[in-house]
Amino acid sequence: MKMTFRWYGESDPVTLSHIRQIPNMSGVVTAVYDVPVGEVWPTEKIARLYSLCQENGLEMEVIESVPVHEDIKLGRPTRDKLIAAYAQTLRNLGRFGVKCVCYNFMPVFDWLRTNLKTVAEDGSTSLSYHHDELMGMDKTNLHLPGWDESYQKDELIALLSAYESITHEKLFENLVYFLKGILPALEETGIKMAIHPDDPPWDMFDLPRIITGADSYEKLFAAVPSPLNGVTFCTGSLGASRKNNLVSMAQKYASRIHFAHIRQLKLTGSHDFTEAGHLTASGDLDIYGVVNALVAAGFEGYVRPDHGRNIWGEDGKPGYGLFDRALGAAYLNGLFESAEKHLKEKENNK
Repeated sequence: MKMTFRWYGESDPVTLSHIRQIPNMSGVVTAVYDVPVGEVWPTEKIARLYSLCQENGLEMEVIESVPVHEDIKLGRPTRDKLIAAYAQTLRNLGRFGVKCVCYNFMPVFDWLRTNLKTVAEDGSTSLSYHHDELMGMDKTNLHLPGWDESYQKDELIALLSAYESITHEKLFENLVYFLKGILPALEETGIKMAIHPDDPPWDMFDLPRIITGADSYEKLFAAVPSPLNGVTFCTGSLGASRKNNLVSMAQKYASRIHFAHIRQLKLTGSHDFTEAGHLTASGDLDIYGVVNALVAAGFEGYVRPDHGRNIWGEDGKPGYGLFDRALGAAYLNGLFESAEKHLKEKENNK
């Protein structure tokens, strides 16, 4: 296991010098954020990030994310050119030691929440989701927390309209087409692709969601058997669905889990949830059980503490402040150390 931390580049108020002081932090998870989706990431921009990480004693082995263009998801005629550009970005990243790329295949929106600053009893704030509130919104005039500036109104309406003919099966076929298209670049570089589950893992605004749990994992691995095709095991995204047994999934798919996002939820309704501190006791997800299952199954991927609360007066990017994620990393370090030592003791006593 390698512990990592999300870093949003030089504009991130959380600095590399802060991140390197978190115990057992091997590196950061970052990306090039100023290149339009679909264009090749220039080597000089990747080199700049790599150099900054090296100067601070941190690795840059995980990228999150290289966004997938909507034309690829829609299966439009432009997709071959866009897939070729994506493959070249992978080759460029491989030159700088990148070993894992987290990505998603969610149409239009790659995450949805209804409140970014829900206040808890202890005064901390976190992200939350209320399904009926979201479903009551007019999708032709959406005002979504965190997304209001992502699309112009006409652009969003056109995009939602384009997806009206895209079924779950068609979207999955387009995902497989994409993965097979970039597979030669993966084999050249050794980079592992780790698809992030849909967040939340159910259909939104009539948009199909296809990576939602164990059944979709089985389907994905059957369609593209290469071990370079894997997943980002996000406990918060998967755990929002009461259908997913996270401990069982961690145990079964450990060899295909290239990256783990570990975070906690309080489930407040059939489809509602509020994000919480990482401890198992802070919510309804068995974080302790997930870590033990991963270790027992031989997990050797990357881990990062996922969405944290804003605590101690910090008013940073919702979910991505320093303090609570650092606490989360410390907690996860302790769980992994305990599980790994316990496993070693069992093996020595055989």
